[in-house]
Amino acid sequence: MKVIRTKLKDCIIIEPKIFGDERGFFMETYQSERYKAIAGIELDFVQDNRSRSTKDVLRGLHFQKTKPQGKLVTVTDGEVFDVAVDLRPNSNTFGQYESVILSGENKLQFYVPPGFAHGFCVLTDTADFQYKCTDYYDPNDESGLIWNDSDIGIEWPITNPELSGKDLSQPKFCEIRDKLVEGWD
Repeated sequence: MKVIRTKLKDCIIIEPKIFGDERGFFMETYQSERYKAIAGIELDFVQDNRSRSTKDVLRGLHFQKTKPQGKLVTVTDGEVFDVAVDLRPNSNTFGQYESVILSGENKLQFYVPPGFAHGFCVLTDTADFQYKCTDYYDPNDESGLIWNDSDIGIEWPITNPELSGKDLSQPKFCEIRDKLVEGWD
C-alpha cells in the first residue's frame, strides 16, 4: 500500500495494493500490523459502519465532543467528495480542512484521526460509504459544524446539497472555537 501524507498532520490518504485481472480484483481493506507499521494508525478499530446516499446528499460535518473517533473511510460503490476538518486546538492546522475524492473505482481510503470533523457529499447517483471507527458512537456526545462555514472555506463540488435538518442547524467554527480550546462542559 502507498501512504499519501496530507497538509493535516496524521490525516492520510491510503492507496491499497490491488490485485486484479479480467475476472475482477482482490485487495486488503485493513490489516492491523501493516496499517500500524506503514500508515502509523496505532488505534484499534471497534465499530464498522456503512451507509448509502443519493446524489447531492451532504452528510456532516460531524464529530464527537469528548469521545473522538478516528475513522478509516472508503467508498465501495459510487463517488464522494470526502472532507476532514482539524479541530485539535494545539495543531498548526487547527480549523483547516483536507479533501479527497473517494470512489469504488479508485479504491482510496482516507484516515481521519480523532479530533477531526468529518463529512462528505455524493457525486454519483448513489454511493456506498464504509468506515471503521476507533471509538463507539455516542449520540449524546455528537456535535458538528455547518457545512458551508466561510471561515473554513471548503470548496464543495456541489452548490445545492440535500441536507438533514440536523446538518442545516450546525454551528459555525467561530461559535464553538472556545469550547474546542477549553474543553466541553
